[in-house]
Amino acid sequence: MRSVLSDPASRLGLRDLLAEAMSGTLQRPGRSALTMLGTVLGIGAFVAVLGLTATASGQIGEQFSLTKATTVTVSDHPSTEGLAPGANPPTGFPEDADARAGRINGVAAAGVWWRVPKADVRISATPTGESAGQGLSLLAATPGAVAAMQPTLAAGTTLDAFAQRERLPVALLSSAAAKRLGVNRLDAQPAVFVDGLPFTVIGVYSEVQRLPDSLLGIVIPTSTALDRFGNPGTGKDQEAQLLVATRMGAAPVVARQLAVALRPDAPERFTVVPPPDPHSLQDKVTSDLTGLFLALAGICLVVGAVGIANTTLVAVLERTQEIGLRRSLGARTWHIAGQFLTESTVLGTLGGLIGTGTGVLVVLGTAAARDWTAVLQPAATLPAPLIGTVVGLLAGLYPALRAARTDPLKALRTA
Repeated sequence: MRSVLSDPASRLGLRDLLAEAMSGTLQRPGRSALTMLGTVLGIGAFVAVLGLTATASGQIGEQFSLTKATTVTVSDHPSTEGLAPGANPPTGFPEDADARAGRINGVAAAGVWWRVPKADVRISATPTGESAGQGLSLLAATPGAVAAMQPTLAAGTTLDAFAQRERLPVALLSSAAAKRLGVNRLDAQPAVFVDGLPFTVIGVYSEVQRLPDSLLGIVIPTSTALDRFGNPGTGKDQEAQLLVATRMGAAPVVARQLAVALRPDAPERFTVVPPPDPHSLQDKVTSDLTGLFLALAGICLVVGAVGIANTTLVAVLERTQEIGLRRSLGARTWHIAGQFLTESTVLGTLGGLIGTGTGVLVVLGTAAARDWTAVLQPAATLPAPLIGTVVGLLAGLYPALRAARTDPLKALRTA
């Protein structure tokens, strides 16, 4: 009679191996679920990060192209040489700067603006200074600059060439400024007071496409500002600037021509700032987001691998007697190793599948909530369950080898 221990025909088929692995996994469903949690989180984070990054990048490109890609700014740096102490030099922009910039092909609107340099300017709803509009800023702008801002008028009209030419004391208010100063309607031609000087309110705007500084301020004609408050300041926040709105794709070409068009005799005194390349910005944002969140996903995968390895090792220790019995009945070392390795691989694969589904749902839910177009790259989503399989396989190597090396005699003695 042949010994079962020496039976060369002893074998473990793939079907039996998978059955044993599933049996071991389903024996303790709670432990298996907790073991898969790390892999689920890691794979889910991996899929969600790539999907959300691609989706957000598309939105960044879209929003960027609407404003930034069509905005050019020109700063003036006047010299203070020869001026009296504390005096501000005249702006270097010519009086017809709006028209000169507007003649460049691709320019939709352009104009000069600056913050009124007086730091302690008092804005109020009454001549005595009561109900002062604290926190409001006073901006001087030409009609071209207001057009480049693209304000959304809530009431009234905007600054025009007549107000600029006649140096009229008129003002545009943002909705926030109008609320603080108590301006509710324009039919009675209300006035606001700047350092006690009255300015008739001709319009109220709620939003602007450019120059967000104006959302909490009052806009007056530059000609009126020069008469009543003097030249623009020389500080970084007070220098006169030219705001240019261009047609889509024309900004780089316009930026190269602006300085010469404004002052052919001294183009070097202007600093032209074209919009940054939208593709470069999008790529940078994408790489930053992807790098950060993939690192978090990697940490989750490591935690999941450690969890699978720990659980598989504990299972090996708990089933020492079972391992000894199998070996005594003819199971070979690779049979034992294959069983535990398959169990860990099954856990990793299930975690990968559940994690992939969770990540896809997160991307779709976020896109739906924000009214975005979801972007899921098949090259990143489809291999995700395979990553879970690889994690489970690698995590189960050491426990499987330890189970295979178990001495059957010692294992049976512990029974």
